[in-house]
Amino acid sequence: MSQRISILPENLTNKIAAGEVVERPSSVIKELVENSLDAGATEVSVEIAVGGRRLIRVTDNGHGMSREDALLSLERHATSKIKCDSDLDGILTLGFRGEALPSIASVSRFCLATREQGSLEGTEIIVEGGKVREVKACGMASGTVITVEQIFFNTPARLKFMKSSETETGHVGDVMARLAVSRPDASFSCTSDGRELLRVQRSDLLRRLSQVVGKESASHLHLVENNSEYVTVGGFVSGPSLTRSGPQAMYTYINGRFVRDKVVQHAILQAYRGVIDRGRYPVVALFIQLPAGEVDVNVHPTKHEVRFRRQSVVHDSIQASVEEVLRLSPWLAKKTETSPAKASAAPTGQAYRERIAAAAQASLTLPHREQHYSQSLSRSAVLEATTTAASDAAAEAVAVAVAEPVTPFQSKQESSPSGYFLSLNIIGQFHSEYILCQSGTDLVIIDQHAASERVAFQRLKQQFLAGGVESQRLLFPETIELSFGEVAVAGRFSPELAGIGFELEPFGGNTLMVAAVPRLAAEKDAIRLVRDILADLAQLGASAAFQDALDELLSRVACHSVVRGVHALEIRQMRELLRSMDETEFAASCPHGRPVSHVVTLAELEKIFKRT
Repeated sequence: MSQRISILPENLTNKIAAGEVVERPSSVIKELVENSLDAGATEVSVEIAVGGRRLIRVTDNGHGMSREDALLSLERHATSKIKCDSDLDGILTLGFRGEALPSIASVSRFCLATREQGSLEGTEIIVEGGKVREVKACGMASGTVITVEQIFFNTPARLKFMKSSETETGHVGDVMARLAVSRPDASFSCTSDGRELLRVQRSDLLRRLSQVVGKESASHLHLVENNSEYVTVGGFVSGPSLTRSGPQAMYTYINGRFVRDKVVQHAILQAYRGVIDRGRYPVVALFIQLPAGEVDVNVHPTKHEVRFRRQSVVHDSIQASVEEVLRLSPWLAKKTETSPAKASAAPTGQAYRERIAAAAQASLTLPHREQHYSQSLSRSAVLEATTTAASDAAAEAVAVAVAEPVTPFQSKQESSPSGYFLSLNIIGQFHSEYILCQSGTDLVIIDQHAASERVAFQRLKQQFLAGGVESQRLLFPETIELSFGEVAVAGRFSPELAGIGFELEPFGGNTLMVAAVPRLAAEKDAIRLVRDILADLAQLGASAAFQDALDELLSRVACHSVVRGVHALEIRQMRELLRSMDETEFAASCPHGRPVSHVVTLAELEKIFKRT
């Protein structure tokens, strides 16, 4: 019988690996710059021509390599970053696979020049299509210079899928921005066809963000600091006035590595729910640190994807950290400025590694934590609260809706007798829908319905967290067919599901019978809600789908329970509403994400009247 299976030659396996690692010129730059940072570089410069198709050159001042190490670096799976399989559980470097350099060299005309500090001469290696053509000594400064020319010259099929030079240049700029944000302690420069794309000097994180996203955008960022025994979250998040149409300005890093992780993104967007419009994305730069053994970065060659050992804990920590900032609406208090000392939120160097090691030690004694779910408010309690609020005139509705303090959601602003809203000088009403106030030289316009709705919604929500769900048994129970995984999740979270009003009973095989649902959702699509909750529990360990449905119900109740449309208010009622806003979290927007207030500056008015 003939032999059908054979071992692939080295040059072919390198090209296969290149298909995973080298997607486009920006992928090459990402791998090379990450190697520079791992080598201790504090200055990195990148030069490209024709979008990187003709030329890519990366120069750094890192520790460089000896002649022997330089030759070994071009061998597949040759790396200085791990030695044995146990090292995979403690990876703190950006690279570790040992695939990037041989993969890049296999599909380009490649030149590696490097010199160690203290060495009299450097080493230059020229490679063409994966074959070493020349090795010689060279004179150069300590560090490494890698030149990649005519990428994909020997793989024309890959070359056909390259985009225009403008598009590829844009991708390069995006990659450099992510790398620059990750390391404020290093300087970066990038030029394209002689034109400067990016140049940033060593600075703190806030100043680095102002250089990347713009000074105006950076002025709308607010500090996040949340340290726990397991997860540390730091960085900056934007207020509701600074959003994007896509997630391109969401810079998220796990142990210093930029990631596009759906768990991290979901946690951030959950925190912004009700603060910004659906379909919009905030500007954030978040650095999540946790013990290296608690996150698996060995998932994909690009290393953009990770897996968490305790996914629900990480998700909930990120969401809570962002919510802690958003609920206080710091953008309303303009006098609060971030100190330069606190702005350096991106950990680097030895101090960073020490913090990771400390977190790893703390995790050894960390007790297992399960996610418990809140009990919901019974429908009768909700209706009683809102009926009372809406029973009299619309003016009385505002007073009732905001009269009760929001106990479980106490804001840090309550320590001060006068918050932002109560400090405003009330001028009067406009069109019996808007409250006009003065703050220094600014005119502040408040949407009284949006403000009342936010107060009532938070009040209903705290009652939901303190109460229990009232179930409604179905007259004709429905059956639902699930996958094996979904049935397992339903069994594992059976107490939590019962606590929020669902009764799911085995019906044979992979079929469950839905015997009861929460009365609040009795008229909704119960089967779809069950499926969504089980999918969320399986993925995140938290019932975000039910929370979304419940929030919509409570916001609708709040909307109908407070003043709507044109209605005159007395000064005391306006002041009572402003006082309640200071006691309410997420006060800058209504539950649907619409703004509560708008500021018109004196300069804007003078411009309108041509006084400037």
